[in-house]
Amino acid sequence: MSAYQAPLRDMLFTLQHIAGLDAICAQPGFEDTSPDLVEAILEEASRFATGVLDPINWSGDQQGARWDQGVVHSADGFKEAYAQFCETGWNGMPASPEFGGQGLPTAVSTAVLEMWKSSNMAFSLCQMLTLGAVEALARHASPELQQRFLPKMVSGQWTGTMNLTEPQAGSDLSAIRSKAVPEGDHHRISGHKIFITWGEHDMAENIVHLVLARLPDAPEGVKGISLFACPKFLVNADGSLGARNDLMCTAIEHKLGIHASPTAVMSFGDQGGAIGYLVGEAHKGLGHMFTMMNHARLNVGLEGVAIAERAYQRARAYALDRVQGRTLVAGSPAIIGHPDVRRMLMTMKARVEAMRALAYFAAGEMDRAHGHPDEAVRTQKQALVDLLIPIVKGWCTETAQLVVADGVQVHGGMGFIEETGAAQHLRDARITTIYEGTTGIQANDLIGRKLMREGGVTMKALQRAMSADAHRLAEAEDAALRPLGLGLQRGLDALSQATEWLLTCGPQRPAAAAAGAVPYLHLAGTVMGGWLMARSAEAAQARLLRQDGDAAALGAKVATAHHHLHHVLVDAPAWRDRVVNGASSTLSLQDAQF
Repeated sequence: MSAYQAPLRDMLFTLQHIAGLDAICAQPGFEDTSPDLVEAILEEASRFATGVLDPINWSGDQQGARWDQGVVHSADGFKEAYAQFCETGWNGMPASPEFGGQGLPTAVSTAVLEMWKSSNMAFSLCQMLTLGAVEALARHASPELQQRFLPKMVSGQWTGTMNLTEPQAGSDLSAIRSKAVPEGDHHRISGHKIFITWGEHDMAENIVHLVLARLPDAPEGVKGISLFACPKFLVNADGSLGARNDLMCTAIEHKLGIHASPTAVMSFGDQGGAIGYLVGEAHKGLGHMFTMMNHARLNVGLEGVAIAERAYQRARAYALDRVQGRTLVAGSPAIIGHPDVRRMLMTMKARVEAMRALAYFAAGEMDRAHGHPDEAVRTQKQALVDLLIPIVKGWCTETAQLVVADGVQVHGGMGFIEETGAAQHLRDARITTIYEGTTGIQANDLIGRKLMREGGVTMKALQRAMSADAHRLAEAEDAALRPLGLGLQRGLDALSQATEWLLTCGPQRPAAAAAGAVPYLHLAGTVMGGWLMARSAEAAQARLLRQDGDAAALGAKVATAHHHLHHVLVDAPAWRDRVVNGASSTLSLQDAQF
């Protein structure tokens, strides 16, 4: 079974040429973050991912987390790996220095997080949920609560969760029933939550649960939800741990994948009410919780990138080693010499690089939205981030399904056998399209809140920028770049036509617009991925001419962009047709006809 190796060369290339690392490092607050420092961080993270996390990934999947009378035991090796993870400072890397973090740019932490997710997605989820809880507390909790919880959460001594979903509510958070009754300086929380990632475990000494619940005077719907911090163990005035709080993990789910990540069923208040502390304003809990959603959804999209990368690496290693049949490619006796295997590997590679480019691009825009010295630029970049996030989350996770499936196919029958590891990627990737909002939820957010609500202003501005690049490439002196520009423009024409259709017809025909929402998300991701692949090829070609870098790797970058053009970007007109013409058949049957 092959070992994970972080694709450092492509990560650094994408940070530099797509995320705009130099400009990010020049922003106020990031002056100490140089490209040389970033490279050193990534190299060290790569060693940890390969040496510590990857070796326990498959075994953790096979063993899984284990529940025993409310206690959850992590898979063998996870507790030791987590201690080492925290001791070496990785847990708090993206967090604010105010609470003990390193405050590195989002683009840099995104590249590091990709390594954790590629090498061991189940393990990485614990940090992801903790950092989400840290962000919510840092943005909305009182200074007293921040000092009580955040330093130890940032260090990793304590972990964090998000408790949103309830059995009867699912994704409809307006239907939650958990209650919060005021009592002095705290509240008594009661209710049941499901799907709580790392909701109970033995890797850290305390767990801080962020819980959505309703106050007695709460209005109906989402406007009546408040947010509370409920620690597993209460915290004494001196910061030490006190009594066990009235909350319990009553079970963990038996899942298709991510077996080593315990997904808890949580019960609050069975013995009179769990003590919880109001975070932010009453009745505004959903908004407070969703302040971290851009980062959370970026990180789930990144999981699509990461698992796809790992599946590609495993398939590539197998194809280079496995000998079967007479091959047609000279000098390639292993199955990589079969043209169809090469097609699958090239398509996997092209999809992964396009996904990485889009995720890192969005992360770089987050850094500019947060810290650019010009307020007008910050506002513009935030609008772009808001547009990109549902595409990153939805398109990258959906595309990952194609990549991991091809990974199994490259292995042939051995891909269906657990011992090769290919099947684990297929199973683990499946959840990414669901949590933090399904693809349909992301697509409805994209066309509703991000496109039609503002009349397409941000999307059209992005289309103009992409079109300018397409025209420049189409007229380039370099013959290797011209087809990329022409192909990108064809994709942009399809995106523009679908956008205009939604803006024109969507307000009058909301059901028809919603029927085309997911195809539109695929269309947007496909075209944006093609755009960034073309930009990557342009940068690689320029470096080739300057003899700046590994010529073989830079040539592969150009060739991969061309493969993306001919095997992925060509789907754009078909996605447009699904948006513009597909609603009538989608909505044609009565319920009883299905």
